[in-house]
Amino acid sequence: MKTYRNCLPQLSHSMFLTDGGLETTLIFHEELELPYFAAFDLLKDPSGLDILKKYYRRYADIAKKHGTGFILESATWRANPDWASKLGYSKKGLATMNQKAIQLLSEIRDEYENDNIPIVISGCLGPRGDGYNPADSMSTHEAEAYHHQQIEVFSQTTTDMITATTMTNVEEATGISQAAKSLEMPVVISFTVETDGNLPTGQPLKEAIIDIDSVTNQYPAYYMLNCAHPSHFRSTVTTDENWTQRIRGIRANASDKSHAELDEAPELDQGNPLEFGNMHSDLSRSLHNLNVFGGCCGTDHRHIENICHAVLNL
Repeated sequence: MKTYRNCLPQLSHSMFLTDGGLETTLIFHEELELPYFAAFDLLKDPSGLDILKKYYRRYADIAKKHGTGFILESATWRANPDWASKLGYSKKGLATMNQKAIQLLSEIRDEYENDNIPIVISGCLGPRGDGYNPADSMSTHEAEAYHHQQIEVFSQTTTDMITATTMTNVEEATGISQAAKSLEMPVVISFTVETDGNLPTGQPLKEAIIDIDSVTNQYPAYYMLNCAHPSHFRSTVTTDENWTQRIRGIRANASDKSHAELDEAPELDQGNPLEFGNMHSDLSRSLHNLNVFGGCCGTDHRHIENICHAVLNL
C-alpha cells in the first residue's frame, strides 16, 4: 500500500522530523565498520537489522513525543550500482537490499503511525560518485539511466517518495528528477553546498534550483539542503526571492568545518546541539515553507530534539 505517494503530507505547513547523521552515528557512536559508508550492508544479517531498527525508533520516539510528522529515510544512500559493486553485490542482490530497506521502514511505520503522526517512507538516493566531489559528473541523460534502476525498485514497494541527497551538480539532480517522473514517483532534491553557499561545482544554489525547475517543469516536490552547516548557507537562502520558497527541508551538519576539513578530521565534530537547534529557528523565520527538519554528519538524536524545541517554540 502506497499511503502518501499521491499526496505528500509534508506539503502542508505542519512540522516533520527525520533522522540525523545515520552513517556517522553508526561509525562513531555504535563503533561499527561501515565500508564506503554503506549502511544498507547492515541489512544482510539480523544483528544489523536490529541496529537499524533501534536507530530509527529513537527518532520516531521524538516525533511521537512532540506530535510532529515523521519522514523515514531509507539506509540506501550508497545502494547504487557503483558503490554496491565494491561490496560484491550483484544487480539482483542490490535490488533485494533496497527492498529490505523499505520493508524495515514499513514495519516502523506500522508501529508508530497514528492519526496525529503521519509517517512518510522515503527511498534515499545518493550520488554516483563522491558526495563532496563533482569531478566525475554525468550528463543528465546518463544520470537518468543510471539512477532509474534504484528508483524503479522503490516504485514497486511501499515507498512514498524519492529523496536524492548530497547532490553536487545540476546534471545528476536533473537526471534523477526525470527518472522519478518517468516512474511517477514524487522526488525531492537535496543539494550540498560549500562554505560559500555555492554547489561544489561553484554554481550558485539559486541557479541550480531555477535550472532544474525550468527543465523539469517544477517536477521536484521541493528542495532541501544537507551535509553543510547552517552558517554555510544561511546568508544564501535568507532572501525574499521566490526561489527560496521551494526549499522545505534542512539536514545540516553539526560541524561548521568545510567538506575538505571533515574528510581529514580524525574524530567526530558534534558541534553544539543547543546552538544547532537555535540556528534552525532563525532559518524558519526566513524560509516560510521550511517544515522538514533532520540532521546530517555529526548529528544525532540530541540535535533533532533541540531543533524540535527551538522551532516549536517560535
